[in-house]
Amino acid sequence: MTTITSPRGRKEVVHCRRTESQDVYCIKSLIRKFTEKLFGRINIIYLLEKANLAITLCNEREEIMAHAAFLDYPNWNISTEDDWLPLFSELDSELQCTPLNTLFMHLFVSVEEYSIACCKEIIRTVFKAVPELHFIFLVIPAYMSLGSALVTVFEPIGAVPCLTFEDEYCIYICPRHHHCPQLFIRIARVEDHDDLMPIFMRHDTSLKETYGEYFLAELIDAQDEENYSVICEDAEIPFSEASSDFGKSSKASLIIDEEDFRPVYKGESSAFCIQLFCIDEKYETRSLDFMQFVFGLFPHKDFCVISVPHLTPEFILIQNFIRIVPFNNSILDNDLYVFHRAGLLKSINIRLATTNDLPGIENLIKTLNLNQSILEDYSKYNMFRRDRDGTKVQTFVAEVLNQIVGVSIIRDEMDIEYIRSHYNIEDFIYYAHHQREEHGHVHHFVLNPIFQHYTKYFLKEILRLSFKNCLYYPIYPQTREGKFQNPYAHSLTSALHYLVPVRPRRQIVYPLEELGINAPSKEVSKDQPPYALYHTNRKLMLEPKVTINARIVVVGASNVGISFLETLVFCPHLKFNNLTLISIHGLPGKNLLHTGLRKFLASDHCFNDKDYALMSLCSWVNVVVGKMIGINRAAKHVILSNEKIVPYDHLILCTGQQYQIPCPTGADITKLLTNREIQEEKKQRYTGKIPSNLFTLNDEEDCLKALKWLKENFVFSKGNVIIYGNTIDIYTTIETLLYIGISGSRIYLVQPPLNSNISCINNFTVENAVQDALLYNDVTIYREAILAQWNDGEYPDPITCASFTTTTKPFKIPCDAFFSFHEKNVDYETFKALNDSCLVYDGRLVIDTTFHTNDITIRAAGPLTKFSNRYYANEWTHSSFSSKEIGFQLAATMLTLFDPTLEPVIEPPGDLDRLIPMYKGAKMKGGVLPGPFHYLHVAKPMIPTPLEVQISQGDFGLQIITGKAKKGNYFRIHVNKYQMVETITCLSIKPFPASNYIALFGQHEQVLNNLCSRYSEGLITDLYSFFEEPWAMAIFHDRFIDLKKELREILASKEEEELPSVEILARQLVDEEINLCEKPKKYLQKFFQETIFKAEVEKSILDFLHYNKYHLPMYAWPGII
Repeated sequence: MTTITSPRGRKEVVHCRRTESQDVYCIKSLIRKFTEKLFGRINIIYLLEKANLAITLCNEREEIMAHAAFLDYPNWNISTEDDWLPLFSELDSELQCTPLNTLFMHLFVSVEEYSIACCKEIIRTVFKAVPELHFIFLVIPAYMSLGSALVTVFEPIGAVPCLTFEDEYCIYICPRHHHCPQLFIRIARVEDHDDLMPIFMRHDTSLKETYGEYFLAELIDAQDEENYSVICEDAEIPFSEASSDFGKSSKASLIIDEEDFRPVYKGESSAFCIQLFCIDEKYETRSLDFMQFVFGLFPHKDFCVISVPHLTPEFILIQNFIRIVPFNNSILDNDLYVFHRAGLLKSINIRLATTNDLPGIENLIKTLNLNQSILEDYSKYNMFRRDRDGTKVQTFVAEVLNQIVGVSIIRDEMDIEYIRSHYNIEDFIYYAHHQREEHGHVHHFVLNPIFQHYTKYFLKEILRLSFKNCLYYPIYPQTREGKFQNPYAHSLTSALHYLVPVRPRRQIVYPLEELGINAPSKEVSKDQPPYALYHTNRKLMLEPKVTINARIVVVGASNVGISFLETLVFCPHLKFNNLTLISIHGLPGKNLLHTGLRKFLASDHCFNDKDYALMSLCSWVNVVVGKMIGINRAAKHVILSNEKIVPYDHLILCTGQQYQIPCPTGADITKLLTNREIQEEKKQRYTGKIPSNLFTLNDEEDCLKALKWLKENFVFSKGNVIIYGNTIDIYTTIETLLYIGISGSRIYLVQPPLNSNISCINNFTVENAVQDALLYNDVTIYREAILAQWNDGEYPDPITCASFTTTTKPFKIPCDAFFSFHEKNVDYETFKALNDSCLVYDGRLVIDTTFHTNDITIRAAGPLTKFSNRYYANEWTHSSFSSKEIGFQLAATMLTLFDPTLEPVIEPPGDLDRLIPMYKGAKMKGGVLPGPFHYLHVAKPMIPTPLEVQISQGDFGLQIITGKAKKGNYFRIHVNKYQMVETITCLSIKPFPASNYIALFGQHEQVLNNLCSRYSEGLITDLYSFFEEPWAMAIFHDRFIDLKKELREILASKEEEELPSVEILARQLVDEEINLCEKPKKYLQKFFQETIFKAEVEKSILDFLHYNKYHLPMYAWPGII
């Protein structure tokens, strides 16, 4: 915050921020005729899309006081975008301006009264935000004066002609040293102590508490040839502003052994280290000014190293350093950063490559795995300037002191329609303001690590020299063996941390035959291998990212854990360096099973293999393959089964629950015992020998192992397989067994007694159809059966027979394979790890409403957990809700710790923290059941209740059913008393677009083309074909929810002062504050029709259809008929 004063003496407290798209209207209101004469007629949105830096000045009331936009090339067409440097060099040969240290002001507007103060504040902010910036240029017509504000910061240096007209333009310059000068560096003296201590105390008092009041004076006094204390001063201020303590390092050497990539010691150390660093916040952007001086103190050292605790925010100095990625088994408490003296060179030059650069490029990339791919693409550029398909290719090199230190190869992005329709790039750009040829595709990007801090500058220059606005970089999933796929593999990019991940968009599954010529274009609807997309543009070039080095360890690759990691990774302004996932089988999504649509396990529709490919979590998450067997809370590390330890700052437990090996009761069936006569210990754990032909399937790796075993040992034999359990997975597994060629007569389904009166499907009609399908396939079914013994109580490996007790007489089945889906529970090793670490466990791990366990650094979520008893809500657990939503909310609670743009969450007082959060996302399950039937069930989170009981409730609502389950065309929709879709159940012989139907959840029935009235009138006989009609496509669109929010805002706003909003009027009618002589609904409709609201709503809907016409070409709008 800064206070500015107008010439009249009026004061305003102001702050600068990055310009946002919603500022456009206010910026336009500040433009005067003088502004247009000075800068030309400007499209503000277009300018903001092109601007490298746009700053807005606001007062305490968030009213915009001023705005300025800066680009990396001049305005008024005095030179081409890529060739302005020679022109400015001719103006003044001593002017050391380069693309690295120069920006051009393309617009400045302000509130007239405060224009001078606003101008100076914005200029100061720009120099602070861009430490490399030394010059800001302004180009205006020669006949114009600067005006009262700009003249205070700019001075003339010459005039140049226009490229296309005969007009002449004046060039003005604003140098850094007038506003944010370089600091003076010198050796510290003991008398500096009193000036420096206040700065240290503002940041940390622990040093004083540990080493005494005069620790700094002692450090300064102890200087010698190997230890120095250095301070910097502002030339205009006579006392010290910052201090660093430098010492020679004898512990680190950066010589690398190529065989194992571990440090080896060969002679004297080549590095010195920073032991202590502190700088006043006002001057922190000048932190790098230290480095030139201190390297001079150590002329024989090439590296400067600094280690920083993980929880220390990344300060500006180390943003110029390279973070050394630790080994997986590293247990150090600090992150290591390194800087090479060559990184101080400012003579880096980015240019188009020539044929003479080949030796330099070969030398740069010779150690890279894909160096041949880079050289082949470079050869295409040299020979043809085009790819094989005719697409333009460009190669750029970064050069320092005539040595190639970086290379990048880009091509025109030809799939931009596909990218726009499949990824949310419009979170970052206004697509309509960018020409097709302004989108580029990065194929290769290599930069010597010494110059890594110039990565953004390299990218910025690529955009300027290639006349591009946007760059895209795809990451394709790796194969199971970890090799790069061809032909889609790109070379690894050292620029990935400087790009932003782009969220994929949910796609409409189109009924192409029904739509005919009204279907989307092939560029939009074509099927391509999935990839994760990364992006940057001109606006993001000078946008800082907040780096978080806190060690966040996630245990368990469950849907909750993946959703948590996804949320963190897709925060564009945050960079998490230490995300770790501990999982038995690593990251999911390897697409291991190749059995068509058949999967052993049912799906909850949170993530599939394509979703994992679109996320590319492996680019950001360190994966540790292992199983947690302990937690050392004092030392803050997780102990794994392979005796490794993983340290953490924040531990996230989301291991979920797994199918456990069933424990036979041991009942002797020769005594003809029944279920009533045996005592089944439900909590008893099986501790015997695990049979080799017993399968408990919990993830895709387990399924792959079972499938491989079946194909090698079972499919072509004559033995039986027993499926034991009561979950929906028994049906999907049976269908998979039938699909791979196992006869139904060899399959025995044994169902133990239910724990409640609710089955896994909870729909008698669907269950009946599945049971009939099982009988049709000769599958034998036993009900109310409890496992008694394997192999008559003898050695259980392998299982040759299994015996069961029932409510009547027992039975025995010979078998060669046994699949158990009996009961899910917390894994024993996980329970023991939690219990031994003294985390409160009461059947499940106990948490509060913010996911905390009784350890503040350990959070947990998912089926592993339960809410504390103080909430009196034992019937509600995370199992009742969508795992994906739980993971998102868990990440949201943690982001408040790291994201400076979020307001800190105020914890409620203890006596008010009594309500558990209720999540609204749909709970889903689906799969292919015997028949084969494609099954989907979508419902709101609720305490499990039999369907018949739900229907009998007075406020149940309406259920709409078409088709018959046994015929394989069953579709059921439950509309609640508020006319909202609450439940969807589909059972079909034909595959159906499940993602489309999931989008129906939570929609009002009138949005669904008056679903209830049409059904009651007999107009809907088949819901499958009803939702294939063209009108429904907009409802399936991923941005339909945004349209609904926009319409709600229109109806809730007061468009005219004398008229209430529709929302207020509706509330008044409900509260009977208005006396009517007609029905309230009719009155509301009449009000809506006769006021401005109808036109506003129609305009919003038409804008939505027009903007998304590439997805929704089946709709007509004014102008196309």
